[in-house]
Amino acid sequence: MDTTASDTLIRTHLDFLRRHAPFGRMEPDALRFLGERLSTAFYPAESEILVPEDGPPRFFYIVYRGKVQARQTGAVSVTEYSTLTLGPGEGFPIGAISAGRPSTNSHLAVEDTYCFQLPAADFLRLQELSPSFQIFCTRYIASLMSQSREQLQVQFAQRAAEQQTMTTSLSNLVSKAPVFVGPGVATRAALEKMVEAKVGCMAIAGDDDKPVGVLTQSDILKRIVLTGFDLARPIADVMTTPPHTLGGGATAYDAALEMATHGVRHILVVDAEDRLKGVISERDLFALQRISLRQIRSGIESAADIEALQRASRDIRQLALNLLAQGIGAEQLTQFISALNDALTRRILELNLNRHDLYGVEYAWLAFGSEGRHEQTLSTDQDNGIVYLLPEWADKEPLKLRLLEFAKDVNNDLAACGFPLCTGNIMASNPELCLTVDEWREKFGSWIREPHPEALLNATIFFDFRVLYGDEKLAHNLRHWLLALTGGNPAFLKAMAANALDVAPPLGKIRDFVTDDDPKHPGSIDLKKFGARLFVDAARVLALRTGVEATSTVQRLRQGGSRIGMPAEELSAMADGFHFIQLLRLRHQHLDTDHGAPGDNRVKPDNLNELDRRILKEAFRQARKIQLRLKLDYQI
Repeated sequence: MDTTASDTLIRTHLDFLRRHAPFGRMEPDALRFLGERLSTAFYPAESEILVPEDGPPRFFYIVYRGKVQARQTGAVSVTEYSTLTLGPGEGFPIGAISAGRPSTNSHLAVEDTYCFQLPAADFLRLQELSPSFQIFCTRYIASLMSQSREQLQVQFAQRAAEQQTMTTSLSNLVSKAPVFVGPGVATRAALEKMVEAKVGCMAIAGDDDKPVGVLTQSDILKRIVLTGFDLARPIADVMTTPPHTLGGGATAYDAALEMATHGVRHILVVDAEDRLKGVISERDLFALQRISLRQIRSGIESAADIEALQRASRDIRQLALNLLAQGIGAEQLTQFISALNDALTRRILELNLNRHDLYGVEYAWLAFGSEGRHEQTLSTDQDNGIVYLLPEWADKEPLKLRLLEFAKDVNNDLAACGFPLCTGNIMASNPELCLTVDEWREKFGSWIREPHPEALLNATIFFDFRVLYGDEKLAHNLRHWLLALTGGNPAFLKAMAANALDVAPPLGKIRDFVTDDDPKHPGSIDLKKFGARLFVDAARVLALRTGVEATSTVQRLRQGGSRIGMPAEELSAMADGFHFIQLLRLRHQHLDTDHGAPGDNRVKPDNLNELDRRILKEAFRQARKIQLRLKLDYQI
């Protein structure tokens, strides 16, 4: 081949590669290295491309045209658990070449297929030349997700240009040296220094520059002025301790979440040795977003009626949109939504306590379902209940009636603030869900002893509970009792595992996706039922089996999975898959439908860009992996 023809062929290769991840973001020299060393091979339909018997792979393959089916070794039949389909731009076998071992899958051409081939030695050399390719190979799905978030930010380029993003690191936000005093300094001297420096927060640090406390302007009125505090006493006697701190590598989002969760207005920034490097206030974060965190939090805390809380609810949604546009990940965003919605719910409870006499009653308001898991998206209804103690002197029926009247008003106020009444009546105003501790134990115990389909469905909803308001020890003790009972009941766990396998990932044996054939939703996938639920149900089984107290899906996966010996990289890939499905749900709810509109969780794969289709396919593969683990562990 002459030089001109060779250059033309290389340019053709590079034009194709640039359209596919991770090649489109590789360093120019590394991409040129790749393009110069590729050859093309043709494989007719149903022919073998690579099988374990070939030994360590001689080539890294990139599908150019056609489709390749990867089938697990030993699979006697083609099932949703044993196969996956690769299309143009996807490569194989990354793990086998990196480890110098035979592939664990057989790769067959589904149709007439062309593949690029890169010699194994050049593949290893490419990893050395290209840090981005190396990262891609070690964290495949996480790398794809990073590129997807970048694409999303491009869609919001104009908005992002108008504001710094919440992904800015705190070290970059700290603009001046911190103002601080030692814990032994007289309070008067500390206050004078605050006035001189014109700061609203005085940090207190030891001789080693490590922060031990803070004193804010709001503290001065409550702790010093109103109490007649002796200003000659050391500031250590009146400071707040321990202070809220974050490392310089944390983001503005992390600081905002910390403030929203704990109701504070300042975060101390520390270095790797925990030495004070600066102070970040809400005011520093206000410039990063159009709807201010202070405005929302202050609006919630000071709300005197439901109308004020309705405004705060709309602001939460707008703030979520801003954060989504700035590239915040799904895990952080759902935590943020949950933290602010928690605050809003607590304020509704407080307002209703002014109208209902529950003085002296030991109770807790419980959140179930997605709210119980800290995984609320932007379109969600109510799932809540009450657990309470019945005093020996009390008459049960009048007390329960008081609680139910209180709960009905709270449920109606939540509905007014954008959380629709649950169509399944999973609400605290339902007498079946306003129960004493013993009654909740009896209900849970009956489901575990007789795990019929309705009992299993109930377990998937109610076992994901946490306290939003009231006596937390009631739920804590109930959780310990529940884990002890389920962990010692393998028959129930097997039934829960079988229930988790009722819905399979919507991956086709030949096509990329299996979409809904319902004429009302043609070509779509319900990402809640056929996506997020797959991870949620499997993670719940892991948690109940291993005694994990956490309710969030990712914490359950990581903690429960590690306790049964699942590799950390495998668990991270599963968590990434779940996060991407959640991110697609959030994006769709914000960008493609009106709030509360039917189909909020549905997406059409054909409408996604190529990168997001590829990540979604990989996310479903991760769901299939965790399901396969359940299938094997419980011999289902």
